[in-house]
Amino acid sequence: MAERFHLEIVTPDRQFFIGEAESLVLPAVDGQLGVLKGHSPVVTALEPGMLQFRTAEGEETAVVGQGLAEIFPERVMVLASFAERPEEIDQKRAEAARQRAEERLRQKLSVQEYHNSKAALARALARLKAARRVGKG
Repeated sequence: MAERFHLEIVTPDRQFFIGEAESLVLPAVDGQLGVLKGHSPVVTALEPGMLQFRTAEGEETAVVGQGLAEIFPERVMVLASFAERPEEIDQKRAEAARQRAEERLRQKLSVQEYHNSKAALARALARLKAARRVGKG
């Protein structure tokens, strides 16, 4: 039996997951970050993307938005702007969001609008990737 750590994945509108996990892979700003029990303490920023974790019941996947992960040897706290299971994603809505973000990026934008559009595009692409991975596309 693999050693477990306490994992919490929280968004502004829900507690996505709270329980024991055997492993976790996060979309950190500098690449994928794997976590097992006993990991050195670290705080890292999250990029929109796929998050995977293993529990006693099996492997789980989620799409997360920008956020923060606080990692300790015995527990991990993930604070994300959103977290969705692939089956919760409306692929048509995500595709429309991708198209809107790409159109905004083609326009002359302020620096703030540019960054907002880049973030919207990253969210849409993460959702589409997850939806396609579970066979919705």
